[in-house]
Amino acid sequence: MFYSFIEKLEERLKAPLPGEVAQRKMAPLFKIEDRFKLSSPKSARRGGVLLLLYPEQEKIFFPLMLRPSYPGVHSDQVSLPGGKVEKYDKNLIQTALRETHEEIGVDPSQVTILGELTDLYIPASNFLVRPVVGFARHSLSFQPDPKEVKKIIKATLIDLLDDSKMKQTQLELTNKLILDTPYFDVKQHVVWGATAMILSEFKTIVKEIF
Repeated sequence: MFYSFIEKLEERLKAPLPGEVAQRKMAPLFKIEDRFKLSSPKSARRGGVLLLLYPEQEKIFFPLMLRPSYPGVHSDQVSLPGGKVEKYDKNLIQTALRETHEEIGVDPSQVTILGELTDLYIPASNFLVRPVVGFARHSLSFQPDPKEVKKIIKATLIDLLDDSKMKQTQLELTNKLILDTPYFDVKQHVVWGATAMILSEFKTIVKEIF
């Protein structure tokens, strides 16, 4: 089942992506249009994140990370592994692989790249992020960097596809702003914002082939 799904997913990622339509389903309502301007600011920093699928106990998993508390806009949030481009990265795929290795200890040699999702601009941190999709052929052992990762959340594809896990809440941000936002309930963690929007596009694609 796993490899059959992987083959279908790789082929589907070569076709036009659902993009903004799918991303909007999980977009926070505050300043939503800032994300979908015709072009992101020229000052936007580039980054790559990795959606890494792997088999375990006849299920398909992918890792998410709970960020630690720190003075920044993404403190205590759930994210995909990834980060900013460094000057020695050849491309955004290499960025996603390198950051995943640094953050959760997965060696790039274990990952086969399947394709990419739609870029997403994150106004709060001024990042333009490229989501990369890959897979590992076996169960993974993670070694999180404690400076960057408070906890690894092993999410399942089945949970992502469960529409009852799509919920709505109000969050109080660090600047005391109350934000009304949709989110994915993943192992009792609130997955919202850019990560939820990326997962929304991925979910739309998976539902076409699963």
